[in-house]
Amino acid sequence: QVQLVESGGGLVQPGESPRLSCATSASIFSFNAMGWYRQAPGKERELVATISSGGGTNVRNSVKGRFTISRDIAKRTVYLQMNDLEPEDTAVYYCNGRIGSAITGNNYWGQGTQVTVSS
Repeated sequence: QVQLVESGGGLVQPGESPRLSCATSASIFSFNAMGWYRQAPGKERELVATISSGGGTNVRNSVKGRFTISRDIAKRTVYLQMNDLEPEDTAVYYCNGRIGSAITGNNYWGQGTQVTVSS
């Protein structure tokens, strides 16, 4: 049973730079890709950033330059560094890991961590 556990969310002020962590019970190389999604109140879940098994990364255009995804293979952890947060970044952030292809693979999700950006 693959488990993903997020941490690092909470209440932050605009301009702060918290880091989210996603610890996985399986080797990171078990996943074809891992990523972060977020869901704001009343909105659909959206992809924020991904990192492939080879280490290639992609970041959503709207947060490019502020958010960075990275990983520590030995710690089995994927990170989302979020810089200069804005109130519009308020959302529940979910860690995702996919085993298999994007079409037929299995997706695994963490429980989500709330990030609230407010002064």
